[in-house]
Amino acid sequence: MKEILIYKNELKTPIDVKDWIKEGNINIQYDEGVIFEGADDVSLGDKAHWNFWIPQIFPENIKIKWQFRPLNEPGLCMIFFAAKGINGESIFADNLQKRDGHYPQYHSGDIDTYHLSYFRRKWEDERGFHTCNLRKSKGFHLVAQGADPIPSVEDVNGFYEIEIVKYENMIYFSVNDLLLFTWYDDGESFGEELTGGHIGFRQMTPMKAEYKNLEIYEIEIES
Repeated sequence: MKEILIYKNELKTPIDVKDWIKEGNINIQYDEGVIFEGADDVSLGDKAHWNFWIPQIFPENIKIKWQFRPLNEPGLCMIFFAAKGINGESIFADNLQKRDGHYPQYHSGDIDTYHLSYFRRKWEDERGFHTCNLRKSKGFHLVAQGADPIPSVEDVNGFYEIEIVKYENMIYFSVNDLLLFTWYDDGESFGEELTGGHIGFRQMTPMKAEYKNLEIYEIEIES
């Protein structure tokens, strides 16, 4: 297989995310990378969380990799990929409902997407037993699960490299080159296989985390 770099973003300055599309309230700072946290007003409850989308549409067969460092808990970090409207349109098409970071709009609204929660520390049961969850929506289907090797904030040692590979019907997920799970989408159990689409990040308040060195590759079979 051949990997072709199609998107590279160091995530260090305001210019790096100036074109990204916000849904919800995001506070942004910069250090080694870009630091994201949610709205200060915790009275917003489940409407205090946010999504932040890369504006480009990406192809079906891709590798996504970036470096991640959790800074403050509790909270949750997630990535969406292969996101499209339920009729195949862009997730920003005018005919789709407006979104503001409230999670049901993403898993049970009018978009189809894979979403992978790779740092889950929001609720007590998540903090007691750390897992990474892959879901497929529309429908909030839990399709794969693996152990979470990233420690809690007090034991974090630098950045952790996260990698997702989606090739045809297969999804592979790893942290620091440790493969945590694979999943085969049969295109029947939870709806048709999802192909290309948008990529976006999500955090649940009051999570604070830092991201840098985002790279996205298209994967091709060498002739």
